[in-house]
Amino acid sequence: MGTICGGVCGCRQNWDVPGRASRALLATSIGHVLPHVARTAKALGLTVHSAPQLVDVVDERGGRGLERLFQRLARELTAAETEAVRVATDPPVDGTTRTARLLTAPTLAVELARRGVTVEVGVLAEAEFWSVYQPIVSLADRSVVAHEALLRGLVDGREVGGGDLFFVAESAGWLDRLDRIGRESAITGAVPWLGDHDLFINSDPTSIYRPQVCLASTERVAHETGVEPHQLVFEVVESHAIADRGHLVSVLEHYRSLGWRVALDDVGAGWSSLSLLGAVRPELVKLDKRLVQELPDDGARTVLKAVTDLAHQLGAVVVAEGVETEQLAEEVTALGADLGQGWLFGRPVRPELPAEEPEGRWQPVERVR
Repeated sequence: MGTICGGVCGCRQNWDVPGRASRALLATSIGHVLPHVARTAKALGLTVHSAPQLVDVVDERGGRGLERLFQRLARELTAAETEAVRVATDPPVDGTTRTARLLTAPTLAVELARRGVTVEVGVLAEAEFWSVYQPIVSLADRSVVAHEALLRGLVDGREVGGGDLFFVAESAGWLDRLDRIGRESAITGAVPWLGDHDLFINSDPTSIYRPQVCLASTERVAHETGVEPHQLVFEVVESHAIADRGHLVSVLEHYRSLGWRVALDDVGAGWSSLSLLGAVRPELVKLDKRLVQELPDDGARTVLKAVTDLAHQLGAVVVAEGVETEQLAEEVTALGADLGQGWLFGRPVRPELPAEEPEGRWQPVERVR
């Protein structure tokens, strides 16, 4: 099972990967899908019982036939069709319990992902997780003032990036679990060396259903580790923020009620950037990396200048991401950005405490491979 390791927060199980099943109930209101499922199952030698909007498939050979059925359906059904079908494997005998199982069953798309048919679910199920940290500096004097935490995984000795981890988690319906792992790993991994620097943590508001419940364990970790609330800055990507602004506002209000701050990430990439800034009123604004790296293009400069000016009018601190050269550092400084982040100032690394900590603040160093 996937774990958070490293001696700070211990290990915990996070997901159950489905095992081989001998029976599956598939339900949908899409008329043409279930007849196709029934025909495919019969062709594979499985026993099929059909009812309106329901197909009951029984595998009398120990589950191998159902595995083949899932593989066939993954190839033959469209993504929209697999999203419209719910599937319950090895359902209870009791009718009421079986109905409840179907109502809460995952979609076929999620079931296929969890079984590793459509995505490599082993990336999550077998991974050891940790956070790497990239410095954020003051553009005025290049001093480090904060770090952004980025989740990584280790599978069979291979390091897996956060993009792949979150892709698999979302496909398998486990985004909320991985988002929690990312938040808590970021905090626990930074405690030994963070000092009074700020810590930027990425979080997807769609993974938080009710802030008071879903963020309770993160709040507890922050309290137990002794990190000051004002040091925690939760980043929200602009594209996530656009999806459900009402829910986003409720999540951000809860962050702030705990003393945490909010950063709006990738600002400038979407058409609604300026209106979103006014609605969210983040404490920090991170300029879109792609636009930053287009400088000194006049169009990119105009957009970034407008975002920077509005952010400052709202009292926000502006962070320029993707700064990889001295020329870009000079460009974003001239635009009025306050902080900078990018390879020019440091790459994401996994800090390791030295055997004997020297006097003064210990800074992250790149792990020896």
